[in-house]
Formats: sequence, structure tokens, C-alpha cells
Amino acid sequence: MDLDAVADELYGVPPGDFTATRDARAQEAREAGERELAERIRRLRRPTMAAWAGNLLVREEPEEVRLLLELGEELRRAHRDLDGRQLRELSARQRQITAALARQARELTERQGRGISDEAQRELTETLHAALADPEAGRELAAGRLSRPLTAPVGFVGEAVPAEGGRGSERKELKERKELKERKERQGEREKAERRKAAEREEAKRQEAVERRKAAERESRAREEELTAAQGEAERADERYRQAEQRVSRAREELREAEESQRAARAESRAARDRVRRADREAEKARRRAG
Repeated sequence: MDLDAVADELYGVPPGDFTATRDARAQEAREAGERELAERIRRLRRPTMAAWAGNLLVREEPEEVRLLLELGEELRRAHRDLDGRQLRELSARQRQITAALARQARELTERQGRGISDEAQRELTETLHAALADPEAGRELAAGRLSRPLTAPVGFVGEAVPAEGGRGSERKELKERKELKERKERQGEREKAERRKAAEREEAKRQEAVERRKAAERESRAREEELTAAQGEAERADERYRQAEQRVSRAREELREAEESQRAARAESRAARDRVRRADREAEKARRRAG
């Protein structure tokens, strides 16, 4: 098992299937004895819908994405050369291409029955702008393993370039846009940090939920064991009761027989006493006759 191969698989599946697939692959790695790989797989983040749409676009339309990145290189070169005319032409092209690719990505997700929202499409468009403006962002997009949308730098692509004015006015505007870009980048970093913290909180909640589920499972097993023990004790008590009932029944039968024997013995005793009395009277009579 290889982390790159697993990541390629995971970031190609819909977000709803990501966690189950990731956990299955991590389990396979653990069973294969690759605990470090299993832990690295487990740390892979579930992609947002916008990030998944970008990953899907890279997989399904790699040539379109390549052309987008080439356009980004042309835009950066035009900025370095302060070529206002070319910047205007390329900026118009990049708006058309990013909009078309965002729509195309949305169609790809809909074909899989997982269409994205307007907000996710907006985030995807922002990701495409970021890939145009920043080579590193372009490489992240091309890798097809985004877990979060990318933030486009402000003051580079998609902004108007003055139609008139000399090279000095363009430099001034580019300087102002650079300063604005830096402010926005700092804001973007803060937003990234906030999203990272939110993701960490979400992961902490997930871990807490897992621990609660495990505790509930342990409690359930304990209660099941108690139930099994109680059922066994109840069955043993039922057997003791049955045996006691049998003993009581035998005792009652023996008592009945003893009472019958008692009555018979009493009758025999009375009859014997009667015979004794009669014999005594006869003996007395015989003594009188003899006397």
C-alpha cells in the first residue's frame, strides 16, 4: 500500500464516501503491519464540496486544467513585463475560462449525483483564480488532492488595467495593487487559520463522538453481560424452584401415606383395645365361675 495511491483514490471519491473509504484503507494498512502509514492515512482531511469538484475537474478534464495553468504563467509574465495591453487581453480570457471551468466542474458533480451549491461553485471559481495567480496554488490544483478551496490573491488577475497612461502610472497602480494584495494575503492567512481551527474543532468533536460511541459500546457490552448473567441466575433459580416443588410434592405424598397409615394404626389400636376389654371380661367371668 502506498500513501500517494491511497490519497489519489480518496480525493477522487465524493466527500460523503471519503471517511468510510479512508478508515477502511487505514485499517488495511494496520492489518498489514504498516502502523505509520495507517496513521498518515487517518490524518488525511475530508475535502469540501468545492475542493472535491476541483479534484474531479483535474481527473476528468486534465487538458483544460493544463491550459488554465499555462494562461496563469502568461498572466504572471505580462505583469512582470508591465504589458498593460496583454494584461487586459489575458484578464478577459481568464474570466471566461474560470467561469467555464467552474460550470464544467459543477456538471461533472451533477453527473455523479452530488451537485454542488452556488457557494461551493463560487469557492471553486476562487480556487481557479488562485491557481492562475500563484504557481504553488496551481501545483496544488494539478495534484488533484485538494481538501479545502484555495484563496486567490487580490490585485493580480481579473482586475482592470488602465487603458491610458505611461509606464510610470502602471507601476504606481501595480504598487498599490501589490500592497492591497499583501493586505488581502494577510487576511487570507487569518481566514485560513480560522478555517484550520474550525477543522481542528470539528476533528476534536468527531474524536469526542468516537470516544462517546466507544464508551456507549462498552456500557452496552457490560449491560449485555449483566443480562446474560441474570438470565443464567434466573434459569438456575427456576431449576431450584422446580426441584423444591418436586420435593414438596413427594413430601405431601409421603404425608398423605403416613396419615393413612396413622389412621389404619389407630383403628387397629382401637380394635385391639376392644379385644383386650372383651378378653378381660371373659377372663373375669371365668374366674368367677371357677371360684
